Amino acid sequence: MRIKFCGAAGYVTGSAHLITLNSGEKILLDCGLFQGAGKETWNLNNHWYFAPHEIDYLILSHAHIDHTGRVPQLVKDGFKGKIISTHATRSLSAIMLMDSAYIQERDVEYYNTRLIKKRTKDKWDQLRHPLYVAEHVNQTMGLFVSIAYDTWFEILPGVRMIYKDSGHILGSASVNLEIKEHGIVKHIAFSGDIGRPNRPILQDPQQMLPADIVITESTYGDKIHESGPAEYERFLSIIKETCVKKGGKLIIPAFSIGRTQEIVYLLDTLESSGRLPKIPVYVDSPLAVDATEVFRNHPECFDDELNRYLQTDPNPFGWKSLHYVRSVEESKALNSSKVPSIIISSSGMIEFGRVRHHLYNSIEDKRNSFLIVGYCTPESAGGQLKNGAKSLKIFGDWKAVNADVYIMDSFSAHGDQLEMRDVLLNQKSTARDMFLVHGEPDRQLIYKDFLESEGFRGIHMPKLGEEVDV
Repeated sequence: MRIKFCGAAGYVTGSAHLITLNSGEKILLDCGLFQGAGKETWNLNNHWYFAPHEIDYLILSHAHIDHTGRVPQLVKDGFKGKIISTHATRSLSAIMLMDSAYIQERDVEYYNTRLIKKRTKDKWDQLRHPLYVAEHVNQTMGLFVSIAYDTWFEILPGVRMIYKDSGHILGSASVNLEIKEHGIVKHIAFSGDIGRPNRPILQDPQQMLPADIVITESTYGDKIHESGPAEYERFLSIIKETCVKKGGKLIIPAFSIGRTQEIVYLLDTLESSGRLPKIPVYVDSPLAVDATEVFRNHPECFDDELNRYLQTDPNPFGWKSLHYVRSVEESKALNSSKVPSIIISSSGMIEFGRVRHHLYNSIEDKRNSFLIVGYCTPESAGGQLKNGAKSLKIFGDWKAVNADVYIMDSFSAHGDQLEMRDVLLNQKSTARDMFLVHGEPDRQLIYKDFLESEGFRGIHMPKLGEEVDV
C-alpha cells in the first residue's frame, strides 16, 4: 500500500493525499485549492499528481476550500467515483463550491483582460480558462454520499471508515480508515484540520482512533494561542479604540465559513450583555450569509454552551444593529461611508472577495483598523500586513498602510501546538509513522522536534509529490 502527498506537503493549503491499495483501488483524502502561494498558485492548481479518472473514492474532511476547492476540477477532468462527507460538509460544499466557481470565472476574466490590454501577441497564448464553472459544481454535488459522525461505513470490501468530530468548522471530521488486505489489517488516521477545545458554537475536537499510520496537520506547530477570557477583553478594547475613540471602521477579514459565525456569535453575546458599543456591524459576504443559514440547520454540531444560549436567545447570529450584506451596491456604500462600524468580510487572507475593496479604500485612513484573526500565508495581503508591511499593491496601485493592524491568532479555528498534541496522545503507542502536512516547513520542524520530545516516533515531513510505502 502506498501514500502519495499530492497537496499541503510543505504548504498549508491544497490538501490532497492519495492512498493506493495493493488491489489497485485509489482513495483520495481531500482535494483542495492551493491558496496564497503568489505567482506559483496558478501552476499548482493546474497540475495533478495522479490521473483523476483513476480515483475510485474521494473522502472529504471538511468544506474549507483548501480541502474541497478542486473537487469540481477533479470531476471535470474525469473523476466519476463517490464523494464521501459528513452531512454538514455536504451542505456547506454546495454553496462554497458554487461561490468558488464564480470566483474562478471572475479572476480569469480580470487576468485575461489585463493581458489583452498589453497588446503583446506573444502573451496571448497565456490566456487562462477557469479551473471549473457552475456546471461542474452541479455534476459534483450529484456524486456526494454523506454519513453521520461515529458510524462505520464500508467504502468497498475490506475497507471501512468512520468520522470523528474534529471541532474545526461545521461538519469537520478526522478520517479513520480500517483496511484489510491479504489477512493483514492496517489503520490509517487523517486529522484534516484539528480544531480547538472550549471554543464557541462547535463540539470540542475528538481524538482519532489509534492507528498505524497518521497523517496530521501542523499549521500552528510553533504557536500557543491566547486564552478565551483574555482574547474577548482584547477584542472589545480594539472595537472601542477604533470605532469609539478614533471614530473609524474596524475591518475584520474572515473566512465565510466558521470564523465569521464565531465572531458574529461573540458580538451577539457582547450585545446581549450590553457591553458592545452602539455601532452598526456588517457581514459583507453573500457566502457568509448563506453559510450562516446552513449553521442554523445543523444543530447536531453545536456544543452545550450554544445550546444553553439558544434557550435565552433563539437567534445567536443576529441582533438589531447587525446587517447581512448581499448586494454589490450596499457593499460599495460601506466603502464611502464615514460612520464608525465593524465590517466582517471575506476572504481571511485578503486574497480575493469584497474585503480587498475594503482594504483598497480604507488602509490609508489612520482612523481605521484591520484585525487579522487567523492564519495567512506570508505572500498574501493578510500575511504582509501581519509581517508589518508599510505599503501594499492592491488592484495595481500602491497603498500606504496608515490604518492600525491588530493580530489575534487566538480566533483561529486551528489548534495550537499543545491542542494538536492532545488530540494525538492516543497515537503514541500505535503509530509507527506520522506524516506532518498542512504546514510551512520551518513551523513543521519545530513541531516535529516538540512531538519527538513528547515521545512520538517515526515523524516525517513529506515533500509535494513524494510517495511512500506503508
